[in-house]
Amino acid sequence: MRAFVVAGSPHSIQPAALRPQPGDWVVAADGGANLCAIWQWPVDTVVGDMDSIAPDLAARLQAQGVPFHVYPTDKDQTDLELALRLAVAAAPAEIVVAGALGARIDHTVGNLSLLALPELAAVPTRIVDGCQTIWLVRSRLTVPGRPGDTLSLLPFGGDVGGVSVEGVRWPLHDADLPLGPSLTISNQLTQSQAEIRVRRGSLLAVHIAGE
Repeated sequence: MRAFVVAGSPHSIQPAALRPQPGDWVVAADGGANLCAIWQWPVDTVVGDMDSIAPDLAARLQAQGVPFHVYPTDKDQTDLELALRLAVAAAPAEIVVAGALGARIDHTVGNLSLLALPELAAVPTRIVDGCQTIWLVRSRLTVPGRPGDTLSLLPFGGDVGGVSVEGVRWPLHDADLPLGPSLTISNQLTQSQAEIRVRRGSLLAVHIAGE
């Protein structure tokens, strides 16, 4: 079972060529339910303080028997963090996060930072927005794609050591990537997949599919 966790950024882009399938579980983080309605995605549960979900949509989902996990507005976690923690507790095979990028930069950066939650270390998790997919690489990652696709690597939380990348135009072999410089922005896939390995630290891998 895959868990789709949908945040509520109104400026996010519907994932390209990816949508929940029968057997998947869709968790809407408050206003993420609005995006599910626009994208014609099902909603299996709603989590948050309910300050963003459209009232008529909330009433319709409740009438359908969709569970609501309601939290106070004054809380220590964002709605997306609450939804992620609920999703990971269900032990899914993968977590796909949508609706998490765009609009407020604090929310966008905060949502990217949620990939570092310790609970997610054992569950493959990615953020998808349009044709962009983002992972946090803690040790190894295989990135599927096509030759010509863009692959950028961004040190996360500090310097990263022992980085190797294969299947790209500019490969790396046991390289150290300090936090700050833009050396690893806009690489290109040369094969149907790229292989990333990290020995120390972690980094964000951003894959942008071509046309």
